[in-house]
Amino acid sequence: MAAEALAGMGLVLLAGILSGASPAPLKAMRRYGFEHWSLLAAVCGQVALPWVAAWMLCPGLGAALGSVDPGALILANLLSAAWGVAAVLYGLSLVRIGFGLAVGLLTGIGLPIGVLLPLMLRGSGGFADAPGLASASGIAIAAGTLLMLVAVACFAGAGMRRDAGRSISSGSLRTGLAMAVGAGVLQAGLGLAFVYTQGPIGAALRAGGAGESGAGIGVWAVTLPGGAAVGIGYATWMLIRRGTWRIFASSPRDGMLALAMGVMFFLFLACLGAGMCRMGALGASIGFGLYQIAQLAAAQAVGLASGEWREAPRGAMRRLWSAIAIASLAVVVMAAGRWFAVAPAPAPAGAGTSSETTGVTMV
Repeated sequence: MAAEALAGMGLVLLAGILSGASPAPLKAMRRYGFEHWSLLAAVCGQVALPWVAAWMLCPGLGAALGSVDPGALILANLLSAAWGVAAVLYGLSLVRIGFGLAVGLLTGIGLPIGVLLPLMLRGSGGFADAPGLASASGIAIAAGTLLMLVAVACFAGAGMRRDAGRSISSGSLRTGLAMAVGAGVLQAGLGLAFVYTQGPIGAALRAGGAGESGAGIGVWAVTLPGGAAVGIGYATWMLIRRGTWRIFASSPRDGMLALAMGVMFFLFLACLGAGMCRMGALGASIGFGLYQIAQLAAAQAVGLASGEWREAPRGAMRRLWSAIAIASLAVVVMAAGRWFAVAPAPAPAGAGTSSETTGVTMV
């Protein structure tokens, strides 16, 4: 069980790295604007790859989904749509305030929502057995979240100091900050969609013959349409408004980079879902927290590698490295919360587990 939990932590950390690094191809694009790369990346990573993989890995996919309560599908897509709005705001904020500051604000606001909510309102499937916020695990996770917020404040402060001498208009900075804040509030929607609906959807897919990995991919395929509709709809509206369709054909290189972003997004989802489930009941909270920490660290690495911090003052760099150290400590504290969990008492002979009584298979 410990090895399984460690594997899960490794997967969610990898998911965070993939998520944080996925915008890196933007640095190499020459012709594509937001509407071009966001449309291609969304179609590839949010629609094509998840559904192709789901049809390949989930026998009887249509029949299995037909047996799922429509309420679960609606909830999944409403939460996904909230994340879709966040993704649009985040993409727009990147070009205004840079990777480091945008991701810092995104994480600082979204982290407590995604980490603490599943401890207060239990998720579905195996996540339904998570201990409460007042438990030893809950306290450790809350402490790790607090440390992470301190790290985020340091990241944001470093970004502000870095940009203090740059020629960024106050209007652009304020707009970018507002977009990043809005994205932070809504961005937990994707993780919460998985946490609160993977129980019934995954159970139906497994009953139809899917394995654990296939069921996880299937859950994402069903969850993503709400968010994909927002992103694809906004990009299409921008293309029509600006009349820039011809730019797609002008730079095949940019097109490949946009598709690479979509592939990285799909791999991020696959790793995140599998990792959270492998971590057991606390995977919803600890998994989301570790993923956010890794995402933030990867985004800062992209910013450093691309030269965003090249001319930053010494004070900004001190805050940046302090933030990285505090975030690393937060990883340790959050991970410790997994081993503070007390295993539930065994059920009396003949009694079903929580998954059996609810009709949801434990993950």
